[in-house]
Amino acid sequence: MRLSRFFIDAPLSLGQQELPEAQAHYIGRVLRHAVGDVVQLFDGSGQEFRGELVEVGKKNVRVELRETLEGLAESPLQIHLGQGLSRGERMDWAIQKATELGATEISLIVSERCEVRLKDERADKRMAHWRQVAISACEQCGRSVLPIINPPISLTEWLEQVCADLKLVLHPVAEPWAKHPQPASLAFLIGPEGGLSDNEVSQAKAQGFHAARLGPRVLRTETAPVVALSVAQQLWGDF
Repeated sequence: MRLSRFFIDAPLSLGQQELPEAQAHYIGRVLRHAVGDVVQLFDGSGQEFRGELVEVGKKNVRVELRETLEGLAESPLQIHLGQGLSRGERMDWAIQKATELGATEISLIVSERCEVRLKDERADKRMAHWRQVAISACEQCGRSVLPIINPPISLTEWLEQVCADLKLVLHPVAEPWAKHPQPASLAFLIGPEGGLSDNEVSQAKAQGFHAARLGPRVLRTETAPVVALSVAQQLWGDF
C-alpha cells in the first residue's frame, strides 16, 4: 500500500501533532484512514516526518511523529518559470506540471495578449488556489520543498528583476538551445494563449534573454512549460 504524504503549513517536530482541520477532514473522512495507519508529513523545510495516527475523529486527527527523514533532493538546476497568465485549467495545469518537473520559482506574467486580469479579492483567491495546486503536486510527486509562486506581475517588471545564469524566451523562430553551456540557474519566459508579441520578445532580448525554440511545432501555453522543463532537466538537471 502506498504511503500517504501530506503537507502541513506549520513547522513539524517529533512527537504528537494535531493536524489542521482541513487535513484532518481529508485524512479521516475522505481517505478514511484509521488509528494505526502510517502517514508521512512534510512542512516545506526539506525534511519529512513519518508517524502513526493515534486519533482519528470527525474533526480531530492526531499523529505521533516518530522518525525524521531526509526529503527528496531538489534538482541542481534552479529554474524560474515566468508563465503568461492563462484561463482556468490551463493555468492550473502549467503550475501543477512545473511543480512536478522541479521548478524552483513560478512567476505569473501579465503581458499584452493576456486575457486574464485579476484584482484584489479575486487575485487573493486565485493565488491561494494556485498554491494549493502546487501543494497537491508536491504531495503526489514526492517533492519536500514547495516552489515559490509569485503574484501576477507585468512583463516589464519581471524582466527587470529576474536573475539567472541563462535566460530563455520561448519563440518559434529561434535556434535550438542545447548549445548553451550548463547553467546553475535558468529562467524561462513563456507567453499566454496568444503568445508573446514581437515587441515583447525584443524587450526580453534587451534584458539578456536568448530566443529558444522547442522543435518545429507551436505548443500551447500549458504544454510549453512541460516540454521546456523536461528538456532543461534532461540537459542540465536531474533527469
